[in-house]
Amino acid sequence: MTTKVETCTLLDNVFEVAVKMKEYDVGAIPIVNGDLLAGMITDRDIVIRGVAEKHPGSSKVEQVMSDELVTIGAEASIEEAASLMSRHQIRRLPVVDGQKLVGIVSLGDLAVRDKLDHQTNLAIEKISQHEISSNKPC
Repeated sequence: MTTKVETCTLLDNVFEVAVKMKEYDVGAIPIVNGDLLAGMITDRDIVIRGVAEKHPGSSKVEQVMSDELVTIGAEASIEEAASLMSRHQIRRLPVVDGQKLVGIVSLGDLAVRDKLDHQTNLAIEKISQHEISSNKPC
């Protein structure tokens, strides 16, 4: 789990979030309202809900972020996190204490564990599977 998580606020715009993603080489940024987790924005959200919907970079993050999040409590095991990530097909799982963001578990966190148990391996495999669409021109 990563405990030093870069965040943005509801007041930030999409451009600012994209710059922060580039600066920290991350594909997702949790959105907080004070200390409380309000949502998550991914590079995919910016493309699908932002650019493709013709929202300018000055659009508030709230317009393109996901606000219906799957989270896990800080006391949960890595196996529980892997199972939850697999079930919901997510690559990043915010870790909360109540509604306060305390960290994030990523697919990479699961992959680098010294001894991956069978359930964790299955979760990584299932999350990593994706369909490749045809190479149709835009």
